[in-house]
Amino acid sequence: MKTLLIIFVLISCWNEIFAIWCYQCTPATPGCMEPFNWRGIGYLGSLCPDREDICVKLIERKGAQEVITRDCLSNFKAIRKDIPADTYEGCRPAVPDVTLAHYVNNSIKQIDIKRDWYDETTWCFCFLDHRCNSAALNRWSMTAVALTILCIIKTWF
Repeated sequence: MKTLLIIFVLISCWNEIFAIWCYQCTPATPGCMEPFNWRGIGYLGSLCPDREDICVKLIERKGAQEVITRDCLSNFKAIRKDIPADTYEGCRPAVPDVTLAHYVNNSIKQIDIKRDWYDETTWCFCFLDHRCNSAALNRWSMTAVALTILCIIKTWF
């Protein structure tokens, strides 16, 4: 009976084993800026919708003003076209989009249709650990968590 219960729990969690957890917050969320405070945003992040997703920390600067947004890459893909092609671990500058607002006749300067208001936009990518788009240095290793679960299961049998 105990074995069936363990197998049922593992099968029910199978879909979410491969997904990554990321912090999702905007500059309007308390604790989202630097230094990062996960207690300020009120939760431990959320599961990314795509199985092959990665965590992103988007840093946009205009002079001394800095805006930080943390989210999953799949949530940015629909609205941002300046994502660098290389999304491996690390930080990269944004790619200029020459086709953005090309056929638009806009006379209102306050609408940033070309996304050129910020002087510098940096994309930071990470996927080797859960909630890696924070500024924290102490993180649980997935290997340590897996070994702990295996030791608990072994002591039951």
